[in-house]
Amino acid sequence: MARKPQQTRAKATVDAIIEASFIAVAERGTASTTTRYIAEIAGISVGSLYEYFANKEAIFDAMGERFVEETVGLIQPLLPQLVRLPIGEAVYRLLMEFGFLLRKNDERLLKCAREAIQHQFQHHLEKVTRLLQELVMQYAMNNPEMLRLPRMSTMSYIFINGGIFAVVRHLSDPNPPISYEELAQGLADMVDHYVKQELLAGAA
Repeated sequence: MARKPQQTRAKATVDAIIEASFIAVAERGTASTTTRYIAEIAGISVGSLYEYFANKEAIFDAMGERFVEETVGLIQPLLPQLVRLPIGEAVYRLLMEFGFLLRKNDERLLKCAREAIQHQFQHHLEKVTRLLQELVMQYAMNNPEMLRLPRMSTMSYIFINGGIFAVVRHLSDPNPPISYEELAQGLADMVDHYVKQELLAGAA
């Protein structure tokens, strides 16, 4: 970013540029999106855009940051509720809320997540996975029996990254073979089954 906005009007301009970028990427993809087209959608001149962003890659980076901000804004308020739910219900609730977030506003965040899976925003998705790892640890601290699970860090890494890929893949498919609700329930059941089986094995 060329300079950070300080005044309300400047911040509004930056927000307009980022929102216009989501629209442009949704229509054209990152490769075919230009700063001129972004400025056109935002209703500003290209010169005004360059006052805040050095190039389109800087704008894409800001889009990734916005994706992380909105994901954090979704998850953090849910934490007190999620840590008190059975593990399967907690996973299902989180997935349903995440799916709703991705599909809001003409699926603008879904387009960002899809690009992340491919290339541009991979480091931003890593921030989301770290946030979910923290959620796992908070859940374990509130449910001490979870601390008895062997390889908890390994399995949570697999479930989190596999779950994110499955969600984005499903929402990117124009004709998915199952509903999103079925996907969320299936992933929740998978985690629930694993936890129950491991705890039973540990108690035997």
